[in-house]
Amino acid sequence: MSGASRPLRPIQGDENTSIRFLCSSSIDTNRQRVRVLIADSHPVFRYGLRMVLQPEADLQVVGEAADGSEALKLTAELRPDILLTDLTVQRASGIQVLQDMTRAHPGLRTILLMAAEVEKQHIINALQLGIRGVVMKTAPPETFVKSIRVVMAGEYWVPQCNIADLVRVLTRGSGDPRQKQSPLKLTSREWQIVNAVACGYTNRDVAERFSITEDTVKHHLTNIFNKLGVSNRLELAILAIGQGLVPTV
Repeated sequence: MSGASRPLRPIQGDENTSIRFLCSSSIDTNRQRVRVLIADSHPVFRYGLRMVLQPEADLQVVGEAADGSEALKLTAELRPDILLTDLTVQRASGIQVLQDMTRAHPGLRTILLMAAEVEKQHIINALQLGIRGVVMKTAPPETFVKSIRVVMAGEYWVPQCNIADLVRVLTRGSGDPRQKQSPLKLTSREWQIVNAVACGYTNRDVAERFSITEDTVKHHLTNIFNKLGVSNRLELAILAIGQGLVPTV
């Protein structure tokens, strides 16, 4: 769908739970049921989450794992679409498992379950490892269902309360963030592309909207990344949303 058919705006989730924005990969949303694997060290939580998801006609819990090694084994055997996991991104073992999952199963979409606040850099690291969503374990039951559907639709699910902190981490050590966002540093076209990326448009959508080639879009993005001190579209979207660069009307 061309971006010209609607105004640019962020894709909002629940007011108190998330900010969502599209990723650029192609996701097959035509499957009848989403296969879900739950990997959590607490059996009571696994049971409760299964009870939340089981009544949903479009979701199917295909298995449960108690730790990382079992999650790897069951992912290979059951081929889930979604992995809900509490694997920590604070320890090397958790990061290694997530990296192994991403390499072995590139089509798997992982949602990280968090029991408590962790350092914001760990959330960024998790997203950069390929995690598509972060959900607090204390969230309302419907949030778990919504986050799965959002991620299966090709979007990211990130807690709204963490956005400002994530932006501060991204801009740490690179000078005054207000200087980085000075209009003198970005051209008018680059600002348009920042807005489009933060609102979820793919490179193809941006190219169609502004009547330029995808290669030109990629060239602009490279310049934008360098100017704003980010390294990918995900960081750019978090930065743009967190600093209010996206129209909310």
